[in-house]
Amino acid sequence: MDGESPAGTAAGATDSAKPPLSDGRDPEEPPMQTPPGNPLVVPHTLPELLGKDTVQVELIPEKKGLFLKHVEYEVSSKRFKCSVYRRYNDFVVFHETLLQKFPYRMVPSLPPKRMLGADREFIEARRRALKRFINLVARHPPFSEDVLLKLFLSFSGSDVQNKLKELVQGVGDEFMICKFANQAKDFLPADIQLQFAASRELIRNIYNSFYKLRDRAERIATRAVDNAADLLIFGKELSALGSDTTPLPSWAALNSSAWGNLKQALKGLSVEFALLADKAVQQGKQEENDVVEKLNLFLDLLQSYKDLCERHEKGVLHKHQRALHKYSLMKRQMMSAAVQNKEPETVEQLESRIVEQENAILTMELRNYFSLYCLHQETQLIHIYLPVTSHILGAFVNSQIQGHKEMSKVWNELKPKLNCLFVGSGNVPTSSFAP
Repeated sequence: MDGESPAGTAAGATDSAKPPLSDGRDPEEPPMQTPPGNPLVVPHTLPELLGKDTVQVELIPEKKGLFLKHVEYEVSSKRFKCSVYRRYNDFVVFHETLLQKFPYRMVPSLPPKRMLGADREFIEARRRALKRFINLVARHPPFSEDVLLKLFLSFSGSDVQNKLKELVQGVGDEFMICKFANQAKDFLPADIQLQFAASRELIRNIYNSFYKLRDRAERIATRAVDNAADLLIFGKELSALGSDTTPLPSWAALNSSAWGNLKQALKGLSVEFALLADKAVQQGKQEENDVVEKLNLFLDLLQSYKDLCERHEKGVLHKHQRALHKYSLMKRQMMSAAVQNKEPETVEQLESRIVEQENAILTMELRNYFSLYCLHQETQLIHIYLPVTSHILGAFVNSQIQGHKEMSKVWNELKPKLNCLFVGSGNVPTSSFAP
């Protein structure tokens, strides 16, 4: 996602400001209605964005190809009420076409391609990342209304990659089809550059904080699973101790039945510890799904904003600066030719090139303002998503409360069963055992 934007290739002298191109949307769907007032304002709330669609991405059994196994996914859209099968390379082409058509929008990154020797953990992590990617795309206002998304989520044919590529051929990017493209500057605040710099710094700080929160949440969820493994082993060792058949010498037992009673009681405790382990695993999985994944989703969105800012600077802004430098050189050549009284044809050729360069610069200036226009809207989307923080914290608190409540119940049920371990006492001793 770094480097120059795909739109840069169209920003030359032949890129006119507003060519008569189709809008690239599904002809069966009504065109998007422009909200009244300033089109720069994004008229959405978080519940509206989340309600646009929910897409599930599930692994289906591996199929053996001619040489290698490949992973296939079942992608199910609640909005389109259908399921399709997609491979990773289908997601790659979809991602490329989105970037080609929407170079000035937040297109989330894809997880890395499968490496040799990829294990189940890698495959599951990539499935989760693909699910986050497609849900962010399906809920993004311009993407959600575009025919590319509908095709990807509903086309059941085998040549989905070619179909996606056909949809962007000869259509042009968003700058070429947006009716506000040439007027983008009129909608922008006068201090847009300062606002952009401040917003970029703020979102960078938010990203860094959420990155640390995600890492801690992962450690908490992992500790719950590790705790489950320890509890299970603890219970199994108690069971093994109670099942030990090694005979006890009579001189050691002194005719006491305490060891036999202890073994009988210990053997039964493994059931409760297995239940405790199960509760700990459930809590770890719940925190992984409800807390860690939501943090990862928001981080993916923030990262796509950072990538967009980089594309803006390395793409259209950089090309604009290069075009201005080239224009300056051509003007100097023109002045030199006039001073040296060169042939009229040479002067005319220079004049023609200068006019072409002026047109290219004009287009690049329009693209630059349109890029800032889109950046302004994408910044609004980030802030619309910020309340997801309360959702994440609520899920974390609820998971902790529910997990501790369920485990406390099992511990309390286990306590009376310890009574028989203590001969001559009707209750579990409360005094500490000092070594």
